Amino acid sequence: MRRWAVSLGAMLPVLLIAGPALAATGAAAGEEAALSLLWGIPFAGMLLSIALMPLLAGHLWHHHYGKIAAGWALLFLVPFAALHGPDAAWHEFTHVLVGEYLPFITLLLALYTAGGGVLLRGTLVGTPGVNTALLAAGTLLASIMGTTGASMVLIRPLLRANAGRRRKMHSFIFFIFLVSNIGGSLTPLGDPPLYLGFLQGVSFFWPTEHMFSEFLFCAILLLAVYWLMDTWLYAREQREIVEEAAEEAAEHDHVADSDHEPLGIAGWINVGLLALVVAGVLMQGIWLPGEVALLGQPIGLERIAAMLLFLLITAASVLWTPAGIRETNGFTWGAILEVAKLFAAIFLTMAPVLAMLKAGLEGPLGGLVAMTTDPNGQPIPEVYFWLTGALSSFLDNAPTYLVFFNLAGGDATHLMGDGALTLAAISCGAVFMGANSYIGNAPNFMVKAIVEEQGERMPSFFGYCGWALVFLVPTFILVTLLFF
Repeated sequence: MRRWAVSLGAMLPVLLIAGPALAATGAAAGEEAALSLLWGIPFAGMLLSIALMPLLAGHLWHHHYGKIAAGWALLFLVPFAALHGPDAAWHEFTHVLVGEYLPFITLLLALYTAGGGVLLRGTLVGTPGVNTALLAAGTLLASIMGTTGASMVLIRPLLRANAGRRRKMHSFIFFIFLVSNIGGSLTPLGDPPLYLGFLQGVSFFWPTEHMFSEFLFCAILLLAVYWLMDTWLYAREQREIVEEAAEEAAEHDHVADSDHEPLGIAGWINVGLLALVVAGVLMQGIWLPGEVALLGQPIGLERIAAMLLFLLITAASVLWTPAGIRETNGFTWGAILEVAKLFAAIFLTMAPVLAMLKAGLEGPLGGLVAMTTDPNGQPIPEVYFWLTGALSSFLDNAPTYLVFFNLAGGDATHLMGDGALTLAAISCGAVFMGANSYIGNAPNFMVKAIVEEQGERMPSFFGYCGWALVFLVPTFILVTLLFF
């Protein structure tokens, strides 16, 4: 089997859909078409809560977001139990818990804990050149170590480098654009949708060959826009500092030759633990000893072993990492707790929406699906690009990719050949447009949570989407005109 080629970033959300997650509404295969759009209300409510409540009822949200998320999950489970019986509702809950959530959260916990114990030492000052270099390095690393891995390693150095900057929110937004999403375009290791394509038979280097131009165009354009913006803001800050006081200017420059510290890495034990995380992920692809039942749900023994390994890695990182390293990194548990609570509800409420999409032309979203082909039955690549991307912006981009991959025929040999443009459109849509909202790709929300936990401002849900509308959508329009 070709499951050996996995990475931290690639496997994280892939674990969410390795089981029958696209039909996780209790309906048998083929019954998804009978689903009503009303089943999407809990997911819509969850999205609107994340988007609006921090603005309209911030105190309530920040103290009770876990309860609110649980309420939306119950709004799906309780009517489901009333219609199909408590046993069916329990089956759905345990399906999400065992097949999707526990593998997800244990892997994310290990990544978060070990990644938070790796400290990039040295003098980093958030000048436009340094910031652009950090974003460029992360964009390149994302295709090697995955968008999640690259994001966890580099977000804290970016935060420290910009600690003295007055205007820095744009840096974290472009970090999500580039490192957490577009950077993962070149290999199946980079982003979950491409890994799914690899498991479906798409050759390992197909994305490198067929998506490189689109990746390079987006990366260079967005890095250039970022550099221009950061240069203008940095110059404005320096003028303000000079006007305020000469001594304050010296304080904010805060880099003297005598204070310069060379770059280096502390917390090497966590580098080794991250390698063990990779080994745990690899193990699940090459060691398949069979299945057992857990809470009535089938689960591979390799998954149970991996979850136990991830928990041991978390404990080892906590015990063996010097407290000073985590303190310098500003490490706390708040971000992972927030993600754990919110994504539990997101996974559960998202399931019926994905099932509607999977139902294809016969389902309640059949009108959208019909837009992908012309009157002669031929695929329309630009529609695949935008439709896959638009849905990937708010649903998890990995299962969305798989739905449209199968809608385009599901034959990897054909799609890599005559259907190459369609496959490239699907791949680019899923990977690129996962950046359009905080929940489009798993690292997005994690980066937001880490930044806010450090006391820095991030835009609201709709505010972030506004940034995407201004900077990403025009970029994607150009991608459409140039490549599709």
